[in-house]
Amino acid sequence: METTKTYQSYFIILVFLLVVSFVLNLSLGSVSIPLKEVFNILFGSETTKSSWQFILLDYRLPKAITAILAGSGLAVSGLLMQTLFRNPLAGPFVLGLSSGASLGVAILILGAGLFGGALGGLLLSSWSLIIASALGSFLVLLAVLSVTFKVKDTMAILIIGLMFGSVTAAVVSVLSYFSEAEQLQQFIFWSFGSLGNVSWEGVILLSLCCFIGIVLSFISVKPLNALLLGENYAKSMGLNMKKTVLLIIIATSLLAGGITAFAGPIAFVGMAVPHLTRQYFKTSNHLILLPAVLISGAILMLLCDTVAQLPFSEYTLPINAITSLLGAPVVIWLIVRKRKLLF
Repeated sequence: METTKTYQSYFIILVFLLVVSFVLNLSLGSVSIPLKEVFNILFGSETTKSSWQFILLDYRLPKAITAILAGSGLAVSGLLMQTLFRNPLAGPFVLGLSSGASLGVAILILGAGLFGGALGGLLLSSWSLIIASALGSFLVLLAVLSVTFKVKDTMAILIIGLMFGSVTAAVVSVLSYFSEAEQLQQFIFWSFGSLGNVSWEGVILLSLCCFIGIVLSFISVKPLNALLLGENYAKSMGLNMKKTVLLIIIATSLLAGGITAFAGPIAFVGMAVPHLTRQYFKTSNHLILLPAVLISGAILMLLCDTVAQLPFSEYTLPINAITSLLGAPVVIWLIVRKRKLLF
């Protein structure tokens, strides 16, 4: 009973931090908007400046919602991968989905110099990068799924996913070698990741992808708990491993692939957040971990985005740089702490 009350207290704190992070993210930026005005705009009341309403509703609000979706989706997919492969350093992109997305975007941007003006014309569309990224992730997903039906060992699936990632990264390197400086710059800017380029239509589509992926994740709670004790134990409990692996991979692909398509590759959130959540919840029960990781990922991404937009400054840092600066020390600390516990 005491444990349940503790979990309830933690969730109340997390929800409170999420609300605070959300409001701060809307308020701070190159143009500071008072908190009172933020609430007035959100609840449809009159505001002092019409420009604040435009900034908040047309730019900051969709960006904040994208940050919540990206943070929660990457954190949940990271937890799924770490449990499936029983590897604490596994992340949402170990299946090569990020590399597949990068390949799709690289073919669109960098391939314009090799394949003529046809691809260059496609860049005029605001959805072109999203479609190219989604197609790249989808093709890698099909390749991984085809292997899943033939390979029984989940560790083999992990290795094959990493190999797919290496192959696609090699193709991107070849395209980069033959590309012009302007094309390389555009590709590099995409690889930095961005939460501010998603329109309201994009937010709706991303919400749909994340919703389906998170629902599939909660459906997989019992199989995930069984996998913690090993594949053989899970099979002895009557768990259908192929069905379980397929469900987890599809959920991860919807979350990680959809987020990469709309916001670009964002590192370390999926790897670091599940570890941080386990530290203060001290449980391996996915019925507790999944919602906790979901909320924690959203908080971390909102805070990273708030730092990235450099309040009171006109400059904006790449979101990928901020998440890596915060995530990498966490992973290093976890590894060092684990070694200390062993000796």
